[in-house]
Amino acid sequence: MHLSKSDLQSFDRIKRLNIINSISGIKPANLIGTISNTGISNLAIFSSVVHLGSNPALIGMITRPEGKIRRHTFDNLKESGYYTINHIHDGIIDHAHYTSAKFEDGVSEFKKCNLEEEYLDGFKAPYVKISKLKIGLQFKESIPIKANNTEFIIGEVNHIYVDENAMDENGYINFEMLNEVGISGLNSYYSLKKVKDLPYARPNELPEF
Repeated sequence: MHLSKSDLQSFDRIKRLNIINSISGIKPANLIGTISNTGISNLAIFSSVVHLGSNPALIGMITRPEGKIRRHTFDNLKESGYYTINHIHDGIIDHAHYTSAKFEDGVSEFKKCNLEEEYLDGFKAPYVKISKLKIGLQFKESIPIKANNTEFIIGEVNHIYVDENAMDENGYINFEMLNEVGISGLNSYYSLKKVKDLPYARPNELPEF
């Protein structure tokens, strides 16, 4: 099958959305936790989280700024300066998925989707208690992307909470052990299975392909 730009433009909005959201492959499944200055917690599912660097430890994600629809995650993290990234495992897929529903102002997705808030070590933003890998971040900057009116959010890692049995002596995390899931498109969830470990790639140590 070959789909050209004109083919994509001929499809209805939902089909085009599903195709473009799927072609990048399996993406990380995360819940972003924030809290407003008035004390209303917010939780939203994101599949755009990406590593940016390890020194300083920076993580990025894409979000839409406030427009006709309030973007509580964007508003809250800019106001407070802090937010959390909580990995999704196979025991909370349904809970996590429905945080994407457009709830009214003043309603916490934590409560509506039956996910307990957790505050650790004096950090301002709420974590998802049942998540098996949790990251606390400080907002550093946002970069507007004019091409589609989104914002690239950059945060610095302040805290990491993970089961020590899931991390090896070199710092690699076994996501299969944590029963983590990934997302394809907007609605399809996949389990993660570790296939193999390979050494650092050097041009003079190539295997026989």
